[in-house]
Amino acid sequence: MEALRATVPACLLWGLVVLSGCVRSVPSPEAGEGEAFALWEDRRSLADGKLVARATRGPAPVRVRALRALARIQDASTLETVLAGLGAAEVPVRDEAAFAAGVLALSWEPLTDAEKARMTEALLAAEAAEKDEGVGRTLLESLGKLATPGALTRLTERLSEGRPGMSGRAAVALGVAARRGASLAEVPLGPVEVLLQSSQPEESRYGGAYLLASAKRPEGLRLLRSCLGDEAPDVRALCVKGMGDAGGAEDAAVVGRLLGDEVPRVSAEAARALAKLAARCSGDCTPLDELRALAPRAGRVAKGDSAAAHALLALAQQGLPEAGRPVLMALRHVLQESVPGAASEVARGDLMNLDCRLAAALDRQTGVLDEVLRCGGGQVPEVRRLVLGLREVAQSKGRGGASFAVRYLASPDSRVRLAALEAVSSRPVPEAAGPVRELLGGEDLVVAGSAASVAGKLKDAEALPRVRALAERVPEEPDLAAPVAEGLVALAGKDAEPVLRAWLNHPHANVRRVAAESLSGLTGQPVRAPHVELPENVRRPEPAPAGATLTFRTNKGDFTVALDAEAPLTSGNLVALARKGYFRGITFHRVVPDFVAQGGDPRGDGEGGPGYSIRCEITRRPYRRATLGMALSGKDTGGSQFFFTHSPQPHLDGRYTAFGEVTHGMEVVDRLLEGDTLLEVEVKP
Repeated sequence: MEALRATVPACLLWGLVVLSGCVRSVPSPEAGEGEAFALWEDRRSLADGKLVARATRGPAPVRVRALRALARIQDASTLETVLAGLGAAEVPVRDEAAFAAGVLALSWEPLTDAEKARMTEALLAAEAAEKDEGVGRTLLESLGKLATPGALTRLTERLSEGRPGMSGRAAVALGVAARRGASLAEVPLGPVEVLLQSSQPEESRYGGAYLLASAKRPEGLRLLRSCLGDEAPDVRALCVKGMGDAGGAEDAAVVGRLLGDEVPRVSAEAARALAKLAARCSGDCTPLDELRALAPRAGRVAKGDSAAAHALLALAQQGLPEAGRPVLMALRHVLQESVPGAASEVARGDLMNLDCRLAAALDRQTGVLDEVLRCGGGQVPEVRRLVLGLREVAQSKGRGGASFAVRYLASPDSRVRLAALEAVSSRPVPEAAGPVRELLGGEDLVVAGSAASVAGKLKDAEALPRVRALAERVPEEPDLAAPVAEGLVALAGKDAEPVLRAWLNHPHANVRRVAAESLSGLTGQPVRAPHVELPENVRRPEPAPAGATLTFRTNKGDFTVALDAEAPLTSGNLVALARKGYFRGITFHRVVPDFVAQGGDPRGDGEGGPGYSIRCEITRRPYRRATLGMALSGKDTGGSQFFFTHSPQPHLDGRYTAFGEVTHGMEVVDRLLEGDTLLEVEVKP
């Protein structure tokens, strides 16, 4: 019987791919008991107290497995059971209880202030008494996820103590807390300087850099400058990212040097940082001068070096102020000039897709569609150009209403209609009301749901009957819940309450969450949805075969993924879809350099799926570089969309199901750009 590791293995270095043997796993209870746990998880069932009983007493492997089930079910009524596990005699039980507490802290339906206070009290007491280093690390991670003032105080204390390993872990936990909205203004930076010293292990240096990048404090600039030359790419990337958030135009030269970094995610962060610095310029703007150094990358892309495009993509996604228009135009010119010498059709496509990305950034500056209407040299389909442009101009500030977008609400392509709705939502115009109303009755429910939300923002009272009709479809179409609730509350006010209260008992967790949040805002009183068990015939994918791997064949090359035995159903779902040929021809619709490459959506715009959802299956696998995760829009909303991480993402741990890792071909993932195609996903064995 395998015990949980009490300490983090040496192979868990921040810059390395995590191998399966380095992931803490759940000790296996007897076969029959294990099946019962899986079925209870499927139904989100507490089994009339049986699950709580197994988490409270019995053999350690059974208690550990029960605590994992409680973490996955995420019911606040089990909080005391989870916290009781922090005092168990057995190390694996304490460790799993600490992990479960962190997952509860991240609940999609937030804990109350009283529950947060109770968890803070218990975690602080457990952390102070804990003698096992591995459990201590898990407790620090959970304190970061909780992010209460008491948690921040303890994490700051551990940061300042300088204990090997623990200070770096505390720094990361503080960074995660900042990502959850906590202020790090009072955290001393002296201990961070120690963590960043070259003599420290990479994990410690990463922790210091992660804290600085998350804190966004100008007084941390000296330290950020000091780590720009770190030997670890992930540390360099964080430090230059921090420069973009905390620095000024005077920092452009030092940031600009990292545009030449050979690691794509580092140069991408440098481009993004310079764009942020340019937004704060007044008068002469050195950051814009530095960004001109990106021009030679067009030649590299033309030769087939797609990874070199990440810096250009990051710049386009970040955007520039109007003063940066000549820079964007010059980069487009270089891309267009490079097309005749492109080494392949793939390289030519990369160049023209980047041209349209930069064109969309130009249109964001003016707030109207113009450059995207004629970008791409005939290589980029009109639908993609329109969607890019409409989504970018939706972000334009101070440009008035999006009257130009109204015509696209009648587009024959649902993706264009959806992007036009996004533009009208952020920049409303009265003349959009009628066309939006028409979309409420359309066959595409993604568009209809978005139209309900937009009708609410337009205050279109005539749309209310159609919004109510959509609300009646939510019991069978749970993905409609969030946008329809927005429209219903905006148009019906208090009269929306009966509908929302009926949703509180819906079997889908995300519908209940939407209802509770909407009612809380509508009534001014906190509302929590009751716990609802799913029926016995709930959808349950067949578990993935033991040792299963997936080979992703793309237009940029192949890479292989080992699936995680700790998430057999999530893995099995992907295996089943792959065997059906579901992913054939689907694109990677979202690539954010130094974050993720995301695919699996048959619509190609991030809104599609297989027509069903699967439950979350949270594992202990951390989000390091090359981790495979399940994309979600709320609790238990997984389907076919997945993502691969370019770099460590600690804020995703315990929130999104991590269920595999790239074991071969990560350089192919680094080459992926928006619009790249999945040719096939092959399953072995």
